[in-house]
Amino acid sequence: MKKTLITLAVLAAATGVAQAQSSVVIYGTVDAGFVSERGGKAGSVNKLDSGVASASRIGFKGTEDLGSGLSALFVLEAGFGVDNGKQAKEGSLFNRQSYIGLSSKTAGTLTLGQQYTPWYNTLSKVADPFAVGYAGSAKNLFPSKALTRTSNTVLYTSPNFNGFDADVAYTFGEQADSNKYGSQIGASAGYSNGPLNARLAYNTTSNETANNNQGSARNWLAAANYDFTVVKAYAAYGVNKGANSGIRNNGDVNAFNYISAATGDDSTNLLIGATVPVGPAGTVMASYIKTNDKTRANADADQWALGYSYALSKRTSTYASYAKIKNKNFAGYTVGNNSEVGSGDKAFNVGVRHSF
Repeated sequence: MKKTLITLAVLAAATGVAQAQSSVVIYGTVDAGFVSERGGKAGSVNKLDSGVASASRIGFKGTEDLGSGLSALFVLEAGFGVDNGKQAKEGSLFNRQSYIGLSSKTAGTLTLGQQYTPWYNTLSKVADPFAVGYAGSAKNLFPSKALTRTSNTVLYTSPNFNGFDADVAYTFGEQADSNKYGSQIGASAGYSNGPLNARLAYNTTSNETANNNQGSARNWLAAANYDFTVVKAYAAYGVNKGANSGIRNNGDVNAFNYISAATGDDSTNLLIGATVPVGPAGTVMASYIKTNDKTRANADADQWALGYSYALSKRTSTYASYAKIKNKNFAGYTVGNNSEVGSGDKAFNVGVRHSF
């Protein structure tokens, strides 16, 4: 009897240690708002949208302490529409992120699966005062369509060295004829300390197939923000070169009463913006973005955007935003938000977001 009690005590202690060294967290965002779009061939479009400020999602993430500063980790994240309850991508459960990896306090983190690219993390976390959400999302003009997330990706992130860190990613094309077909390589390096956050990112995507050799699409992005307390200033500059490097976020959809110009194979993007705290819970967001098409089409575009967010609590906020794009030479860009590409060159939205 005594031996049995001792054995049970040891097992209980071991179980307690295991529980203390591992954890699984359920998290998510529920976001919905009223959206009014104007200026497209569809006319005035009024609708209830999901994921206006931040994409609606539910996720699971976990870690396990393996000892000696090493831990295992995973993330499984599914997007959905609050307005209709559907999956963000039909037939795909964990359609936003799904990866597993190992993390070392001294050697960095290695993850495998579907993940955000270093280029997109730079755009969303450093460059854009709207954090790629609301009507003012930088995705409206920056070529984010093929650069947001990639499947079959190996990503390494370095430890932070006195504010400096870097990451590098390789995406397998997984085509039988050649490992190069459809593959991507991405990298970024940055410095974040005190009020300054600056980062440089690069991504190259192979356009080659068995029957076509178009080289690669190359995208550079330099971004920085600085917190002056009374205002936080943002600036970014992107360079896009090569076939398919400047694909619009709305793809090849012709939203206007004209045939949109072909997406540029050589273009630049410029962003300047700011966030301003208003009172204890309000934030004003503003930005100006310019896309300069370097091809013969000269299909340039400008976007002005203004937004306001009010925190009702640490988890819940309300918001309103407006953006307008001026397309030149049939550029064809539309005003969308975090989850939708939009149907016209003007949009207003107001909604509520809750995170858990």
